Amino acid sequence: MNNELREHIKILLLKSHMTMKELSVKMTEILGKKISQNNLSQKLGNESLRYDELMAICKILGYNIKFEKEIQ
Repeated sequence: MNNELREHIKILLLKSHMTMKELSVKMTEILGKKISQNNLSQKLGNESLRYDELMAICKILGYNIKFEKEIQ
């Protein structure tokens, strides 16, 4: 399995000058449940990130997800 989401998030973290640890701490604050750095790495590696977790990451890093219909 390719791991595009993990790579995209790593790039966005670098651009934001943020570590996975810092991201996991902020996610814990936003989601109200403990998200450890290890747990976050596993979720990204296993491609098992939930929608609310992805939205929290986007909020923290200052990005939005935009759904567009493919033109065929």
